[in-house]
Amino acid sequence: MLVLAIPLGLLVGMSLGALGGGGSILTVPALVYLLGQNPAAASTSSLLIVGGTTLIGMLPHLRAGRVRLGQGIVFGLLGVVGTSVGSFLAAGIPGNVLLLAFAGLMLVVAGLMTRRRRAETRRTGGPATAPEAPLLGFSPFRCDCPRVVILLLTATGVGLLTGFFGVGGGFAVVPALVLALRLPMPVAVGTSLVVITVNSATALVSRLGHGVQLNWPLIATFAAAAIIGSLLGSRITARVSPARLNLWFTFLLIAVAIATAVSTILQLH
Repeated sequence: MLVLAIPLGLLVGMSLGALGGGGSILTVPALVYLLGQNPAAASTSSLLIVGGTTLIGMLPHLRAGRVRLGQGIVFGLLGVVGTSVGSFLAAGIPGNVLLLAFAGLMLVVAGLMTRRRRAETRRTGGPATAPEAPLLGFSPFRCDCPRVVILLLTATGVGLLTGFFGVGGGFAVVPALVLALRLPMPVAVGTSLVVITVNSATALVSRLGHGVQLNWPLIATFAAAAIIGSLLGSRITARVSPARLNLWFTFLLIAVAIATAVSTILQLH
């Protein structure tokens, strides 16, 4: 069991390090279907694994200037409110309906990512660059208010989707940072790790004291492999073009959407 956790952890870590998403989407099914965890333990273990991996995995991105730390922290904190509302709204909806809707959401996001990538290629011959000016400044005071509003609405919306579908935020955070804030893909990847760390920490705090039994050796092995994978993944981000990263993330969304839809439909039958 512990031996199998190593390659799975590497895969999750490389996904987080290179693409900024897919960690919790991959971790929970791996813990349940391949490592024999029950869903409650798997979801709590996933928060520990993914949160620890993104916390350390963001450091190479931070050193390379691919992290907007302030925006990431604000995005994550605002997402906490949206997550609470989303969880409340999802309480009375059957799990299979949520999963099918989640699959549909990922396909829509993949389509938006593809449309943006093609539009940027036609317009500039390559990916757009993000504005370097900060959203807020105090010496002297300045406010890019339209971008501030976009940040607030997008962060809350992503948190709402995350709480509603009960899955980690990476799959939605990266497209949101790219589409709404127009961050270059490498910067969106690095900044998303800050958001995922905040979301994982707050979700983990809410689960403390619920009596879930955790397999700590398994968590430690999985997390150690994931951290190594995330450091390797950050090197991929530094060497691969933003357009290709965008394409890879789109493929990941489509693959997970199809797998989720197929498995849910099979369970219905």
